[in-house]
This record gives sequence, C-alpha cells and structure tokens, in this order.
Amino acid sequence: MAEQREEKETPAGYKAISLFFELSFGKPVEVRQQAAATLAISKNRDMQCTAASLLALAGDEARAQALADKIAKQFPEDTNVRFDCLPMVAAQLALNRKDPAGAIGSLQATAPFEAGFGHFYPTWLRGQAYLMQRDGNLAAAEFQKVIDHRGVVANSFWGALARLGLARAYALQGYTAKAGAAYQDFLTLWKDAEPDIPVLKEAKAEYLKLQ
Repeated sequence: MAEQREEKETPAGYKAISLFFELSFGKPVEVRQQAAATLAISKNRDMQCTAASLLALAGDEARAQALADKIAKQFPEDTNVRFDCLPMVAAQLALNRKDPAGAIGSLQATAPFEAGFGHFYPTWLRGQAYLMQRDGNLAAAEFQKVIDHRGVVANSFWGALARLGLARAYALQGYTAKAGAAYQDFLTLWKDAEPDIPVLKEAKAEYLKLQ
C-alpha cells in the first residue's frame, strides 16, 4: 500500500489518472499515444498495470495483451497482479470482443478481493458485461456497489459512469422512473462538462427517449 500511495503522488500517477478521464471524454487515440509516455516515466508494477488497463480500454488490444503478458512473467506470484490487474485487463479485452461471458469469467478471480483493493473498477467492468448481456438486474447490482462506495472510488471516471450504468440497467428492466432518476443524477454530476463528450451525448439522448 505504501508503494501505491507514493506512486499516485508522482507525475506518472497523476498522468495515469488524467488519461482515464480522457477515455471517459471519448479520446482513445490520445490515450493510446500517451500511455507509452506514462510507462517511460515509471515502470513499476502499479503503473504497468494501469497502462495495460488504459491500453485495453482505449482499444489497443495488442499492446495491452503484450504488456499483460510481460507483467505476468515479471510478477508471477504477486497477489495484486494475479487477482486484480490481469483479470481486469482480460475482462476489458473480452468486452472489446463483445464477449461479456468471457469478461465475467475473467473477473471471477477478483470477486473475493475487490473491497480490499479499494477501487471497485472490476465491479464496474462486471456491470458493463451484464449490460452487454442485457441483464439489467445483475448490472444494476454491480453499479450500485460502486455508487455505494463513493468515498473509495472518489472522483474516478468509473464512479461517475456507474450512475449512467445504473440508469441503463433500470431501463433494461423497464423501471422508467428509476432509470430517469439515475440519468438525472449522472447528468447533474456532469452538468458542467463539455457538451460534445460522446458518452454525455449518448446519456442525454437515452434520457430523452424515456420521456
């Protein structure tokens, strides 16, 4: 834990956090270009894992998998690597392939440890997988877990997008009023965001369809 706290206070740590926000703003090309620069600043375990997750989320599957393979060889017995880092990367790569069952299977390894690792990113990924399976009930349960731990996820992009995921999960179940309230929560949270952000435009369009 001391190593993680120290890393987050470095320029590399701040850069990694900003890149996750760039992804939420619909800028995968910029993230792919800058992930390598992040690694150049810091090559420890946590930053390599963060870079692999960023590359996977940004759609650079080849580099994400290559980096995951490198991490697995470099830290074969590391608990964070085996039960947090690698399952998250594998899950995102599966989602990229439109394989939600594969993502859920990859995330089985993280389930006993998610509260202890303290970021709930695997929980959000699992919610995304259930949405892809059009299972609104299970998706809502995962997104609610993220929302319920707002003190842990803080201002992470998956903390904000969990509200949008919850709205979509309710909509799948036909809970129009609950979906509308969840959309409003997300749109209020992002009321000062740039209006041309793709995910924000999608959320506004989906909300209007409920009216």
